[in-house]
Amino acid sequence: MELILLSGGSGKRLWPLSNDSRSKQFLKVLNSNNYLESMVQRVWGQLEELQLTKSTVIATSKSQVDIIHNQLGNDVPLIIEPERRDTFPAIALAASYLYSVKGVNQNEVVTVLPVDPYVDISFFKKIKKLEEALNTSNANLALMGVSPTYPSENYGYIVPKYNQKHNFIVVDYFKEKPSNEEARKLIKQNAFWNCGVFAFKLEYIMSLLTNKGLPIQYKELVKNYHTLEKVSFDYAVVEKEKNIVVFPFRGDWKDLGTWETLTEEMGTNKIGKGIISDSSTNTHLVNELDIPVTVLGIKDAVVVASPDGILVADKAESPKIKEIQKGFDQRPMYEERRWGWYKVLDHTIFEEGNEVLTKKIVVKAGHNISYQKHYARSEVWTIIRGEGEFAFNGKIKSVKPGDVLVIPVESEHGIKANTDLEFIEVQTGSQLIEEDIVRIFMTWEEVEDYINSIISFN
Repeated sequence: MELILLSGGSGKRLWPLSNDSRSKQFLKVLNSNNYLESMVQRVWGQLEELQLTKSTVIATSKSQVDIIHNQLGNDVPLIIEPERRDTFPAIALAASYLYSVKGVNQNEVVTVLPVDPYVDISFFKKIKKLEEALNTSNANLALMGVSPTYPSENYGYIVPKYNQKHNFIVVDYFKEKPSNEEARKLIKQNAFWNCGVFAFKLEYIMSLLTNKGLPIQYKELVKNYHTLEKVSFDYAVVEKEKNIVVFPFRGDWKDLGTWETLTEEMGTNKIGKGIISDSSTNTHLVNELDIPVTVLGIKDAVVVASPDGILVADKAESPKIKEIQKGFDQRPMYEERRWGWYKVLDHTIFEEGNEVLTKKIVVKAGHNISYQKHYARSEVWTIIRGEGEFAFNGKIKSVKPGDVLVIPVESEHGIKANTDLEFIEVQTGSQLIEEDIVRIFMTWEEVEDYINSIISFN
């Protein structure tokens, strides 16, 4: 069996901790043996324990590549969407990779699952049952379902037809995100919630692509990715398919998609600097800022402070944050990268159009920022902690706390951390965006080889 983990979303319901580059699955708020981990780290660890990671790829967008590498390591196999186009295109792209690049047999069962379910390891042990269900029933799709606990408009509903002698159930039909009233009726029909798990034989998706006139070769599909309809797998495939079976999961399953559900599983009511008074019952504080936050006499609430903003909300009201945030457009103020992380300290735009952006940047020991240049900005770096090597216009020198590095427009530069390295970066220019980065070399070995070749030539 091959596994495809879907990692997408913008995490609007968990603002201000989440943003366009740090979706909910990357928030390190789950307590694991006195260590904070994210949902993606938890799921990957569960798959590793079952020795399933060797047959797993993660389908994701460009904006999440660095944070996945930061949290899971650089060896995790990624299928990177050229642009975000919902779950059907993402699954199709990953399937074409398995077929035309990895050479997976078309009779092989492929299981797609989200990267962020909050479940115990028994959930993943049951995944193999989907393969058995497909082979036994000759169904085109096998799903994992859980019994609903309340009528929700946020899930797909799997309506059973009848029981068989096997562990799976034949599906009558599938309804994606019904109204609240429809959901109540479906629950009365013993419908299951869809867990976001889909199993099928690789041939099934390849045939769908062929019937739609789309290429099944990975490289060709990447080139034509922009032509694929922006539609979910649930709407494009599952609702239209008549030959489906469902395997019921009887264990605990939870979607930690709101502050109300997430705080129930955090394991602590306070993360970061702050105080919660004894009179603040059922209240959680998450603080990523360097200043303390004090919460007095507030009940059933969540208080969240991050570089992206501050939220104070009644837990029951917190799911509305996604609607309130519509139209509120702001660059991410905190991002994790493959080499470490950065936090925006200040961003000022002057009337004449010039901008100044100040960041605190942390590069982990042994990692490096790419050797790069910019056309629309100059930078000044002030080293505040740690030691490293600074590459600048064909030369390398050692740096330490107190060093000030001036980087004019179009200058080639990069830095490697020998120990954990912190510096303050001040950008000045007309367009301070991540797109104004021309990456010349990604690895430090490439930088050293390049500079040594310059020295040898001279």
